[in-house]
Formats: sequence, C-alpha cells, structure tokens
Amino acid sequence: MSKIIKFVKTYWITICIYIAMFFGYKYIADNKLFGGFLFPSVEKIGASFKDNAGTLFMNMLYSFQLMIPSIFIAAVIAIGLGTLLGMHTRVRKVLHPVIYSVSVIPSILMSPFALLLAPNFRAASMFLVVYNTIWATLFATINGIMTIDKRYLDNAATLELNPLNKLFKVIMPAASPSILSGFVTSLRGSFVVLVYAEMYGAKYGMGFYVKKYAEYGLYSEAWSGFVFMVIVLVIVMQIFERIKNYMLKWTIN
Repeated sequence: MSKIIKFVKTYWITICIYIAMFFGYKYIADNKLFGGFLFPSVEKIGASFKDNAGTLFMNMLYSFQLMIPSIFIAAVIAIGLGTLLGMHTRVRKVLHPVIYSVSVIPSILMSPFALLLAPNFRAASMFLVVYNTIWATLFATINGIMTIDKRYLDNAATLELNPLNKLFKVIMPAASPSILSGFVTSLRGSFVVLVYAEMYGAKYGMGFYVKKYAEYGLYSEAWSGFVFMVIVLVIVMQIFERIKNYMLKWTIN
C-alpha cells in the first residue's frame, strides 16, 4: 500500500494529464466534433481491442522478431566502432567526419535503396532499423571514452593492467553511463523506423496492423492497435530504463 501511495504522490500530475487526455478524446468522440468517423467511441475501441487481442499480440511478436536482432547488431557495431574511435585519436580524426556525414542522412531517405538492394523485405527492414539505431550509441560511446577521468587511466597504468583488463575493467565501466544513455536514445529511434518499415511492405507487425485497418476505414481497430502499440513501447522503454538504472546504480546518489 505504501508503494502505491508513494507512486501516486510522485506521478499524480502525470496521472491527471492522462485522465484529461482520455476524457478529452471521449468528449470529441461522443460529440462527433470531427464527424465521428475518424474518432470512434471509447466503447468501440475497447470492443475492438477485446475482439482482436490475439492478432495484436501476434503482430507484437513479429515486431519483436525484427527489432531484437536489429538492436543487437546495432549495439555491437556501435560499441565496437565507438570504442576504437574513442581510444585512438588518429583513427577518430580520420573516420569521425565520414561517420558524422553519413549519420545525418535520414533513414527514411535510405529506404528506397534498402528495398531495391536487399534480398527481401525483412533484410531491408533490419538494415533501416540498424542504420537508424546505431548513431546515438556510437557517438555516446566515443564521447564516453573521450571524457573518462584521467585519474582512472593513471591508476590503470600504475597497476600495470594489460590492454584487455584496462578496457573491460576501467574504460568500459567508466564510459558505461554515456553508452547506456545513448543506447536508450537509440532504442526510441528504432521504434520509429520499425513502425515505418512495417507500414510500407510488411505482412505483419504493429505498424502494419494500424495501417491496414486505417486504409480500410476501420478506425476502431486502428485506434486499438495504436493504443496497444504505445503501451507496448512504453513498457519496453521502462524495462530498459530499469535495467540501465540497475547497471548504473553505483552512479546514482
């Protein structure tokens, strides 16, 4: 009970905002302020969610099958390349301008090339998610390593640590707050591209579900898919935030 009271005290304004959003939508839908077609009633959306729960979860699993390996690949490339650039000044001066130039290209502009050059749509979608996800983690890794307190490196030199121990016991832990913050930012961006990719060419997925029913004019189903997708993404982000806070508990006062 005490946890619930503490939660309400902390987030009561946030809860009020969500309640206001709910009743604002309900007012628009019930009074058909925009014709009543695009904004179905709350009851219809609830009924659609109940009737299509199985389909919603199936599409969620399909999205995860595409998103999880893409994020893993992006994290491996970003941390590996970012560590190399962060630790070697000469390599960083040569490659950083090139990487920065490529990173400013929006992933949506890369989609025609990905669709034409990839062997199938899944590969094209994975490329777009990896491409959009990699940059925040990459630059966070570079900056995290570049800004490590010099005292840590001096202590490592005093202890005469070998390169591997220095990397995994000093450099990476010291840079981990920056790396994990960049990864969480990358994760948010990956959802945007994932939904975009699914809306244009996929046969399953949360983005595909919303687009399909919106095209058919079945807005009760489209809204239920949209709300379900938001809930799933918020839960996923909260899980990663908790993992990040746990891994960085030594930095939290």
